[in-house]
Amino acid sequence: MVDFVGAGCGAPDLITLRGKRLIENADVIIYAGSLVNPELLSYAKQDCEIHNSALMHLDEVIEVMKKAETEGKNTVRLHTGDPSVYGAIREQMDRLDELDIPYSVTPGVSSFCGAAAALRAEYTLPDVSQTVILTRMAERTPVPEKESIESLAAHNATMVIFLSAGMTEELSQRLIKGGYSEDTPAAIVYKATWEDEKVVRCTVASLDEAAKKNGITKTALITVGGFLGNDYELSKLYDKTFETEFRKAEKT
Repeated sequence: MVDFVGAGCGAPDLITLRGKRLIENADVIIYAGSLVNPELLSYAKQDCEIHNSALMHLDEVIEVMKKAETEGKNTVRLHTGDPSVYGAIREQMDRLDELDIPYSVTPGVSSFCGAAAALRAEYTLPDVSQTVILTRMAERTPVPEKESIESLAAHNATMVIFLSAGMTEELSQRLIKGGYSEDTPAAIVYKATWEDEKVVRCTVASLDEAAKKNGITKTALITVGGFLGNDYELSKLYDKTFETEFRKAEKT
């Protein structure tokens, strides 16, 4: 059995109870060493076989899984955050399907959730934004043309931009070109929930300056949108004059 496990966004106690149990019972762990907090490996058995996938290609990862399955061992494939977001798990699952190796997926706390916690922010504020766009800049790995930063920025929704901390100058220019005003609030969250977490608040126009001033070039999320401001409407969810299935409205 292969279990894909979301390691969470950094802090070792933010893994799910199920994820921790699977790590504790694993005979083999393949973890994303470039991003997963190595402290999570302390939950593993002393004799657990551990592989760092940052040093491996897909065929090597699958070969380890195949060997473990042949030997009747439990394998945990430990991905950063939640494996459904930039986890490259589909290609692994397809290969396992071809090999008739059973697997399951355990979700994790994504870094975009960790970033919101670090910012003490709510991405979906009434009358500000009810849409969260998760995306990244194109670099060595392309992005579909229809999903360019400019086209997504045109919505003026909340944006959380992954894998782009080293391209803040171009990102800033493209966000503005797409439709965000220069003074739109923005924030860079470096290593959300890790011990060395850092939050840098700025504007879309000052993104590059803020990143350079703080020496941030990787392992950071960039958040953009009015949700970082102070103007918003109160939610109807707890409005005493708003009737719900569970609560009668009060007359004013």
